[in-house]
Amino acid sequence: MNSPESRLRIRKEADVTVVEFLDRHLLDEANIAQFSEDIGSLVNSETSPKVLISFANVEHLSSAVLSALITIHNRIKTKDGQLRLSDISDQILEVFHITQLDRMFHIHKGADDALESFA
Repeated sequence: MNSPESRLRIRKEADVTVVEFLDRHLLDEANIAQFSEDIGSLVNSETSPKVLISFANVEHLSSAVLSALITIHNRIKTKDGQLRLSDISDQILEVFHITQLDRMFHIHKGADDALESFA
């Protein structure tokens, strides 16, 4: 499921697509555009997508990542799907709080909790 140039690790857990970033720093615009496109393709390929995005490896991210997440969230929502985020460091979580995006996204401490939250 991973393309050679993909900076994501993608796997299925039952009916949930789990996406993990391979990069510690999500700052490069080209990589952000690529991950957005990769996840968008996953969303488009499913009727009612269930997607978990894990930030376990991520130490830093740019505001472009937040914008991409909003776009992904909206795509999933229009398909009556579900999106969960997990394993976000305290430093990055603070950005979600400041921008009030923690109100938009379902954020879980760990991937296991997030997986259990899907209906």
